[in-house]
Amino acid sequence: MSRRTPLHEIHVAAGARMVAFAGWEMPLHYGSQLQEHHRARSHAGLFDVSHMTILDIAGTHAEQWLRELLANDVARLQTAGTALYGAMLNERGGVIDDLITYRLEDRYRLVCNAATRSRVLEWIERQSRNRAVTIAERTCTAMIAVQGPRAAATLGGVLRQYASRLDALEPFCATWFGDWLVARTGYTGEDGFEIMLPGDAAPACWQALVATGARPAGLGARDTLRLEAGLNLHGHEMDEDVSPLEANMGWTVAWEPNDRNFQGRVALEALRDSDDYQVLTGLVMTQPGVLRAGQLVHLPGSDEPGVITSGTYSPTLGHAIALARVPRVEARQALVDIRGRRAPVRIVRPPFVRRGKKVYN
Repeated sequence: MSRRTPLHEIHVAAGARMVAFAGWEMPLHYGSQLQEHHRARSHAGLFDVSHMTILDIAGTHAEQWLRELLANDVARLQTAGTALYGAMLNERGGVIDDLITYRLEDRYRLVCNAATRSRVLEWIERQSRNRAVTIAERTCTAMIAVQGPRAAATLGGVLRQYASRLDALEPFCATWFGDWLVARTGYTGEDGFEIMLPGDAAPACWQALVATGARPAGLGARDTLRLEAGLNLHGHEMDEDVSPLEANMGWTVAWEPNDRNFQGRVALEALRDSDDYQVLTGLVMTQPGVLRAGQLVHLPGSDEPGVITSGTYSPTLGHAIALARVPRVEARQALVDIRGRRAPVRIVRPPFVRRGKKVYN
């Protein structure tokens, strides 16, 4: 049976189409995925992301253990309220999960994907044995994202007494507003915030955000927004058989200091030094048609095809876009197999859209 977030009844009352997603019953859309997408790009979209896995890590070995567990280095988080994005790797250098780590006053907080929850919990339980760390899953904590150019004004209308602090919050930083942890993070390529708050407070928060102008958006719009922003989705752009180097996440690997022996480092270094791996890039197709995951990509000068990992019609740009893992050859054009025909595409560097504007060349 699918789990339900504290906002389930609100979604149903708003006419959401509910679907099963990663063990949860979640809203796909509220009538128009296209309108929800455009609302997040032009004003403020509201997303229930309470299905995400929230883990608090404490104890005398917490920092050292996380430095071994994650490919990015939590020692970079010098002050409470700072955050970083990175990967949790297996021994082969494959991505168990991509996640955000927050440093709080007395602990660390990991926000992981819903689809990887069981694997993440199993992995960290194994890795934490005989270590002075405690791991607490915050199952009673809800998570709401408000995203878009009016996100700050919208959330400021709810947290009026804290408006100046909210405006001053930098990207990838978080602070407490009472028992709400508010982070300037998101998954859309727009300005925005993610609010972690007690589950029983989530319905009132959601309704207050709607009253100040945010509009609910479902999983469908969240996916087209993240793809326009060139953001990865676990199970598509990376998984346990795909390394950060192959998923355009090399920038999240902290190679220094050399003696930090994080999980997967040996395998990842060997792959890096071999220079023999495919890379993730962007594709643009302006002729009619839609790019879809699984379609093969043929590059000039290579007998080895690539493959689209995520593809969609871009509501902001008005044409098809995709992320694809392809051979490392110099090329600006390629052909994609679409139902037996080969359609020309441009190879570009993602993202495609930032702050509502086209940014690829």
